[in-house]
Amino acid sequence: MRAGRARRVLILLAAVLVLGGVALGAVLHAAGRAADEGRERAGAPRVRPGAVVLGAAGRGVFRNMAWGPHRDEIVSVDARDPAGPRTASGVRCLRFHAAGGTAVCLRSVRRGLRDTYRAVVLDARLRERGRYELAGVPSRVRVAPGGRVAAWTVFVNGDAYAGGSFSTRTSVLDVRSGALDRNIETYRFVLDGRPRRPADLNVWGVTFADDDRFYATAATGGRTYLVAGDRATRTLRSVHANVECPSLSPDGTRVAYKKRVAGPSSDAPWRLYVLDLRSGRETATAERRSVDDQAVWRDPRTLVYSLPGDYGSDLWTVPADGSGAPRVLTEAALAPVFGP
Repeated sequence: MRAGRARRVLILLAAVLVLGGVALGAVLHAAGRAADEGRERAGAPRVRPGAVVLGAAGRGVFRNMAWGPHRDEIVSVDARDPAGPRTASGVRCLRFHAAGGTAVCLRSVRRGLRDTYRAVVLDARLRERGRYELAGVPSRVRVAPGGRVAAWTVFVNGDAYAGGSFSTRTSVLDVRSGALDRNIETYRFVLDGRPRRPADLNVWGVTFADDDRFYATAATGGRTYLVAGDRATRTLRSVHANVECPSLSPDGTRVAYKKRVAGPSSDAPWRLYVLDLRSGRETATAERRSVDDQAVWRDPRTLVYSLPGDYGSDLWTVPADGSGAPRVLTEAALAPVFGP
């Protein structure tokens, strides 16, 4: 009887192993088929490996979102044909920005069963110059125009701005010396002309004017503010209310940003606006969909931003003065940087 019971157990174990192998094979086959279909999809961007150089005349750079072996790699395209063939660098990033011959790539690092995150400083040929461990999930990154200073924001609690229950940490790096301000919430915060030390302060989304001066979003008491930051004096001063993820124009006179507006969905509450820093006048762009991105100025008149697409993200463009209409610039792309 014991022998019969043992045979039944062995048969049962064999059946489980066979079924498990069949299931695993089906999953792997489906994953491979999905990947192949992604690669072969009609109209998908053409991507080939090659050299990518920051600041090359007539070239744009961004994170490639097209399915295939080069997904998440930094690629370059002819700026006159942003939907054209892409040159893939082999450098993978979750967030990316570059200026003045310096780039910062925020990437994941697999350690055992969990991901950690790292900021990697790159030169104009995307070679590593330094690395810094991150305290949370990457959110935003910017490099100052001269390439000598960089800033990044991570989520240390929560993973999105929309829900309201999150905590951020923004660090500013002097690329030349390696000196790192790990959390600029320690800067002196001046709200409406009065120094404040709120326990709930969050700061994110830096955009640089130069190596010392920048703008960012500060949040406290359930409200957000555009703040002007100064590294030399270590201060943050409020400028305008209801501003998130600012982006300073090339001439330093305007800021493009996400403005929270009343709408049908609390998960999609933002519209893309432009603030004139001298007059305080706000201009709504012609983009009426919710934009959860830190827009980029393609030139003094044009904004570029991401919206969800078939590959995860597409780049769209719209005039900064409220005229015109949104149009697709590049499919399957994120984090654009435009050369001279």
